[in-house]
Amino acid sequence: MAWVYISLGSNIDREELTRAGVDALQKRYGELVLSSVYESEAVGFEGDSFYNMVIGLQTDDDVLKVAQALRLIEDENGRDRSGPRFSSRTLDLDLLLYDDLIINQDKLQIPRDEILLRAFVLWPMAEVAPDLTHPEVNKTYAELWSEFDKEKEKLEPIEFDFVS
Repeated sequence: MAWVYISLGSNIDREELTRAGVDALQKRYGELVLSSVYESEAVGFEGDSFYNMVIGLQTDDDVLKVAQALRLIEDENGRDRSGPRFSSRTLDLDLLLYDDLIINQDKLQIPRDEILLRAFVLWPMAEVAPDLTHPEVNKTYAELWSEFDKEKEKLEPIEFDFVS
């Protein structure tokens, strides 16, 4: 069984779609490890604030099958891919890690570079897997978060009830 970590983000109907994304992942993969939900400002464009979190799970699916499943869940929740790359999102599910694989081909990048660049990915990643080591920089996510410039982005954990 592979350990997989996924970032979830939404800034359109964000409460409803954060729940829907977690529910869909739970139905497909079973038990999940959930970070807190964080509120962050939009990065790279003017838009409503996002809800973000990281989800850990175990699966026998190969990396491509997981990536396809995430895309399908996004599509089932109204994801529109016709706009600019940096724009509002109903549901964004990014495959951050698949065990300790390092892949950079086509549209599949593992580990995702956002882990090291964005507080809204690194903080929840450090929360769910603090002792896990990043496969390229050989530091734990707790170490990476402790070294991160926390003034770069506004990010706050929020109270979130997964039952609507």
